[in-house]
Amino acid sequence: MKIGLCGTMSVGKTTLVNALRELDYFKNYTFRTERSKELMAQGIPLNTDSTLKGQTVFLAERTSELMCENIITDRTVIDVMAFAHASKSMNYLDKEAFKTYAKEFIREYDYIFYISPSGIDIEDNGIRETDAEYRKTIDYTIGHIISNNKQFIKNYHEISGSTEERVQQIVNYIDS
Repeated sequence: MKIGLCGTMSVGKTTLVNALRELDYFKNYTFRTERSKELMAQGIPLNTDSTLKGQTVFLAERTSELMCENIITDRTVIDVMAFAHASKSMNYLDKEAFKTYAKEFIREYDYIFYISPSGIDIEDNGIRETDAEYRKTIDYTIGHIISNNKQFIKNYHEISGSTEERVQQIVNYIDS
């Protein structure tokens, strides 16, 4: 089973992955969280400065996760597509070609859980972008990508609430 958490920055995706990791229910799963700090230290530009090469690295990480049998990850290829779309460094043709290629991997997720930023403050971890408008742009773009690619998505659910409530929603959806 391939489970991806999807959403803009600072909505609790990594916190949720770490909470799911604690459950016996997912004992046979691999858990992955984004390595932004490590990649940034290697000189790979993030957020608005991201380049085609940088987004390709992020896409490679997401697709390598899809090679695992049972995985839960705090990012999906949809997130990567949204950040590529919002990049100020990439030109339009590169963005469109990149998104067209990346969308082919959406169908490999068994579940995609979207987390809205509504009611959640941006947390500054020293890496992520803290601009509220940029966050809205990424969220809007994720929604647009999801709605335009529904035919590729097997099981899509929006989850909300506290971390504990989100954990329960995920377990309930998978059990049903």
